Amino acid sequence: AYTHFQPAQPTTLGKRATLWLQDLVMDMEALDFVLAQIKMLGCRGATGTGASFLGLFDGNAEKVVRLEKLIAQKMGFDAIFDVSGQTYPRKLDYNVLSVLSGIAQSAWKFANDIRLLSHLKEVEEPFAEKQVGSSAMAYKRNPVRCERISSLARYVISLTQGAAMTAATQWLERTLDDSAARRIYIPEAFLATDGILSLYRNVIGNLRVYPEMMRKNLENELPFLATENILMHCVKKGGDRQLLHEALRELAVAAARDIKEKGARNDLIERILTDGRFNITREELEDFLKVEKFTGMAQEQAENYAKKILDRFGGELVAEETEITV
Repeated sequence: AYTHFQPAQPTTLGKRATLWLQDLVMDMEALDFVLAQIKMLGCRGATGTGASFLGLFDGNAEKVVRLEKLIAQKMGFDAIFDVSGQTYPRKLDYNVLSVLSGIAQSAWKFANDIRLLSHLKEVEEPFAEKQVGSSAMAYKRNPVRCERISSLARYVISLTQGAAMTAATQWLERTLDDSAARRIYIPEAFLATDGILSLYRNVIGNLRVYPEMMRKNLENELPFLATENILMHCVKKGGDRQLLHEALRELAVAAARDIKEKGARNDLIERILTDGRFNITREELEDFLKVEKFTGMAQEQAENYAKKILDRFGGELVAEETEITV
């Protein structure tokens, strides 16, 4: 795993994928909530008082209310805003676009993670047989799909600000400065989000994973990650914690310096074995370097969460292949 994009306590790719999935589940929950809040404006005339309709029905308010309900039913709405000006509250637009922004945020996070893992050569987005990675550098496999997700997501997130500004700046019962902008940011937010999700589906459905590269990268860092366990083991065998901690720090710093300055392999384990201050055998050290000792409950967490989501949404989840032009 990586924190600050620096090697940290190991995790599994499956556990990392559940983080991506959890973001999308939160987006689905937000979508359901906002959909439940959508209501129809009703038919209440120029300022929302219903005066013209009341006149049409000779002052019979019950008929005005009934007309509103019939129109709402015809339009497929279950509810009508209790009060309104000339238009429905533009805050509704903001709430809807906020859901799209949330989806864009989740997709952007996923795309960035894949781009970083691609640099580490652990995971790659799909790469077509005839695809050209770079017009100048033929060997390159640029993560263009994920870069496109990032680009579109940035745009969708920015559109939310337009909806917020419109909701905040409507005067009294209504002004027309909402109209032109809404004709742009509402359809474009939906179109861009559709593109984001198509790209997301294409990437996650055709992801290329390189376990041996993951193993290699992990093995390069495991000696450093194991130092705490090594320290505690030696202390249990009677060693002085403070002295051993300083010894480990010295050896780890020296090993890291050689890796960076000389391109040397990580030989921290050999340094510990040949240092007389540590009461530990090679077999004990090798046991500390077993990967499964470092991933905690990652596998169990991933499996349990995946089962929970399948039990909850299994019947609604449909895997549709999407074709992407690159």
